[in-house]
Amino acid sequence: MNTKQLSLQHLIRKPKIESEMPPMLIMLHGYGSDENDLFSFAEELPDELFVISVKAPYAMQPYGNAWYAIHWDNQDGKFSDDEQAKESREKIVDFIDEAVEAYHLDAKNVTLLGFSQGSILSYAVALSYPEKVKNIAALSGYINKGIIKPGFEKNDFSNLSFYCSHGSADQVIPVEWARKTKPVLDELKIENSYSEFPVGHGVAPQNFYELREWLKKRI
Repeated sequence: MNTKQLSLQHLIRKPKIESEMPPMLIMLHGYGSDENDLFSFAEELPDELFVISVKAPYAMQPYGNAWYAIHWDNQDGKFSDDEQAKESREKIVDFIDEAVEAYHLDAKNVTLLGFSQGSILSYAVALSYPEKVKNIAALSGYINKGIIKPGFEKNDFSNLSFYCSHGSADQVIPVEWARKTKPVLDELKIENSYSEFPVGHGVAPQNFYELREWLKKRI
């Protein structure tokens, strides 16, 4: 676990198949969790990948971390701190560059795998900076246009590919929000797939297997 001192704390799993410049997969956990959460299934991911699980920058009490604050009691619909989310978006973009350099990775083969808040940030990074990433696995999230760079619709998305999934019984992020993502991606002419599974706010085993097969074809 030789992690280098970069701007965000992280765990790594080196590729099991060596190559000169391995493809990178960055895991972005959900609200109130940490870098150990998604890392638990790093071993199940394709052997070629250099896997990095990142810890979100905002510590919560008594434990856990967040990419941005959530105001549960807000009445006007603005319950997420979009300014903090934009700061985290930029931190992730900077971290991609740092990791590519520090670990000698392929800058043209970067995958983001986000869950919940990490998924919302993955959409924001990819749609704001499509040149930085190639594949996005957005699990149990949705597109928040308020945290994407203005004018993003004019970006070149020809290199991007999205795998989106959601639990049909999700009690944290309504499945209706997730169902709006495919029409947005279709309109931007971005290659994408969307799947639902009969679970709550989590990743069903069959969800993970489908994602893994999707990844194998694209790295």
